[in-house]
Order: sequence, then structure tokens, then C-alpha cells
Amino acid sequence: MPNPKHLAHLKRGVAAWNEWRAANSESDLDLREMNLPRANLDGANLSGANLATANLRGARLNGAILIEANLNGADLREADLGGARLRMLNLSGANLAAANLR
Repeated sequence: MPNPKHLAHLKRGVAAWNEWRAANSESDLDLREMNLPRANLDGANLSGANLATANLRGARLNGAILIEANLNGADLREADLGGARLRMLNLSGANLAAANLR
């Protein structure tokens, strides 16, 4: 289960999320198993987040920061990761079918 506080901040939108994230950079972000298919997360700072087994099918993650994120087993089918920063992340078992990784 994702941390309800973290999920609530993310659901407020990317601008609010990034502002909260900047003020709470030391937080261990627990968003595992979250269910946000087709979410617009363009530009979201998700660096270091635990997104294991999250449902992000069809999500927009253009320009998102996913450095050192854990996406183990995540559903990223049809997700748009164009321009996302994808260094040192865990994609073991992630489903990337038809995902845009340009």
C-alpha cells in the first residue's frame, strides 16, 4: 500500500507535488502499488520513489525525474516517458509494452 499522505500530495497535481517534494526532500517516498492509470505526471520529481508494482498504464511522465526510483514490477504499458530522466532506476519485471522511451 502506498503511503496515503504521499499519494494525497501527488493527486493534488504536479506543481503542488514538486513544491511539497522540495520542502520534504528527505522523505522516503512510498508510492508502491499506487493505482494512477493515465495520470498526468509530466515533470513530476519522483526521484528515489518506491513505485514497485504501481499501475501507471498509459500515464504521462514526460520530463519526469525518476532517478534512483524503484519501478520493480510496475505497469508502464503505453506510458509516455519521453524526456524522462531515467538514471539508476530499477525496472526489473516492469511491463513497458508500447511505452514511449524516447
